[in-house]
Amino acid sequence: MTLPPRVTDRAFARLAEIAEETGDIKALRVAVDGGGCSGFQYDIRLDDPTEDDMVLEKDGMKVLVDAVSLPFLSNAVIDFSQELIGARFVIENPNASSSCGCGVSFSM
Repeated sequence: MTLPPRVTDRAFARLAEIAEETGDIKALRVAVDGGGCSGFQYDIRLDDPTEDDMVLEKDGMKVLVDAVSLPFLSNAVIDFSQELIGARFVIENPNASSSCGCGVSFSM
């Protein structure tokens, strides 16, 4: 059974901040593409929903995962991290056997 990814309150809160700053409510798309230094890479960007997207929603904020990426993100956690080196959305993926140092690419 494929469990959907989970989105933290911190990630939804950051999406709300972005919407307030820009005056435009956009969903966060989390996708998996081939490539990167470890075999697969995350594509994380603001986007509009499409028909085949799984939509994870809280307080009007949405996170989208397309049907092709969903198996790669089964039971993953989508979070927002703010550290001295920068702030970014991050994926904690239990399906990844290894990942690169920056966390953008992974292998299974």
